[in-house]
Amino acid sequence: MNAFPSGAQVSFRFRREERLKKRDDIRDVFKKGRCAACSGAKLFVMKNDLPLNRIGFTFSRKFGNAVARNRARRLGREAYRRISSGLNPGHDMVLLVYPGKDTFQERLDQLILLCAKAGL
Repeated sequence: MNAFPSGAQVSFRFRREERLKKRDDIRDVFKKGRCAACSGAKLFVMKNDLPLNRIGFTFSRKFGNAVARNRARRLGREAYRRISSGLNPGHDMVLLVYPGKDTFQERLDQLILLCAKAGL
């Protein structure tokens, strides 16, 4: 049985429009946004004038090599993709990740806690 009404299209993809990649956009979120922190990560949030949320992932300077950073980025994207449908739209977010929490469940729990603290 389908949980959605017939004909309803629900996409849980992490679309290109949801990515925050430009250096100036990320810098604006760091400077003008509010911050929510927990063990191992910080979430910076700023309102935008778009009907969707955008998120970027950054890492502390001592986060390890490229393989570790790319794996952490994939875990963060998947965690965001899972909870994005329950968030209020219209925000730019930057997730600053510190080394340590390396499993998907830990990253998901971090992101849920940070979004709740930020009021999303």
